[in-house]
Amino acid sequence: MISLSLSEIRDLTGGEVHGTQSPETVVIDGTVTTDSRECGPGSLYVARVGETADGHDFVAAAVEAGAVAALTSRPVDGVPCVVVDDVQTAFGRVARGVVDRAPELRIVGVTGSSGKTSVKDLLAAVLSSVAETVAPVNSLNGEIGVPLTVCRVTPTTRFLVAEMGARGIGHIDYLTRIAPPQVAIVLNVGTAHIGEFGSRENIARAKSELPRAVPAEGLSILNADDDLVAAMAAGLASRVQLVGLAPQADVRAEDVHLDERGRAAYTLVCPQGTARVTLQQSGAHHVGNSLAVAAAALELGLSLDQVVAGLVAAEPASRWRMEITDRPDGVVVVNDAYNANPHSMRAALDAVAAMHVAGERWAVLGGMLELGPDSDVEHAGVGSYAASLGFDHVVAVGEGARPLADAFPGSEWVPDTDAAHDLLAPRLRAGDVVLLKSSRDSGLRWLGERLAAEGGDVAATPVAPTSREGARP
Repeated sequence: MISLSLSEIRDLTGGEVHGTQSPETVVIDGTVTTDSRECGPGSLYVARVGETADGHDFVAAAVEAGAVAALTSRPVDGVPCVVVDDVQTAFGRVARGVVDRAPELRIVGVTGSSGKTSVKDLLAAVLSSVAETVAPVNSLNGEIGVPLTVCRVTPTTRFLVAEMGARGIGHIDYLTRIAPPQVAIVLNVGTAHIGEFGSRENIARAKSELPRAVPAEGLSILNADDDLVAAMAAGLASRVQLVGLAPQADVRAEDVHLDERGRAAYTLVCPQGTARVTLQQSGAHHVGNSLAVAAAALELGLSLDQVVAGLVAAEPASRWRMEITDRPDGVVVVNDAYNANPHSMRAALDAVAAMHVAGERWAVLGGMLELGPDSDVEHAGVGSYAASLGFDHVVAVGEGARPLADAFPGSEWVPDTDAAHDLLAPRLRAGDVVLLKSSRDSGLRWLGERLAAEGGDVAATPVAPTSREGARP
């Protein structure tokens, strides 16, 4: 990170120093973290009070691991601390202090109801091929996740990719004050968390906070194929580029083809010229994702050749996003169960429907959370959509997925992932492809790991999430 003394952190946060008489000599030049287990020499431990744990209980462990100071809401005996009224707000101010000490840093903000993490990963891969780039680990995209990402910036970091989510109006506006973007990407406006927002129009209003934060000399990249996103162009201070398949898009894809794994190849058309792009990610929805990445990278000074090379070379990075395992017995497991909403459910079903399958197509689908009063209708819509794509089997898992099962003739409903495993394990055959998709609380990603392991070939060792912040829409 960019080094900060305890006295500088005091000045940034308006807090008070306890535990040392010389705050200017206590220097933070290591990890800034909310997890005491991640501390090392020179770390700052942020003692966040969560729903189930009080970070102050772990300050001693953080110091033992190498932390030199803590950001707290009360003094801790024997530990240099900056004591503040609100740790979360103060942490955001520390992160903004890091940004202000990196005048050459270029920041790209990414938001949307779905696809943020995939775009973040792809953009980070492209940008890091030419310069030092910092991007979130997993899906750290909220009031704690954005500061955690920002505090990884070093004096030599050129690009910062900031994934930004919201559960309400004003959330993204707050995040843009921590990491002010020169480039904004808005992917889509779906129905994820519509139970909290009330309508897609309110979700669009929340997402529009990102491009509204971009200055006149910056660029807002908007999805031409989503009417609510394209409409955000009105009244923006920044320049605007539309991306997508629509003919009016400034950066668009033509002549799109999918291979037997559902991976797209297309002709990229942009003001800088045209080029053929072949992606390694499965799913036609990644065409739009990669167009947004191309527009951002070109704006940040990469050449068209560099952008294409980065897109072609980029491999899937984050776990449980269209993660494909080929079992030795010929079964293909597609684990896309990190999270789900109606838009991403359809995209995953489309991706598997586009794959060449010698056997049968299975969709193992769990509940989608926070959809409000339309939850049953949305689940039923996904079931009907799977039927329209010709899936051979749908297994609905959990109470929330019952309407989904009702909408797919011949589907099977099971109460939990153990029952789903017991149903699937003896019936999967060589040539079958099985998709697992749900909101993460349904646990289907772990079922996907289990199925992959039982085939005798594990794509990656299953690891429980360690982040103390959940992803946001």
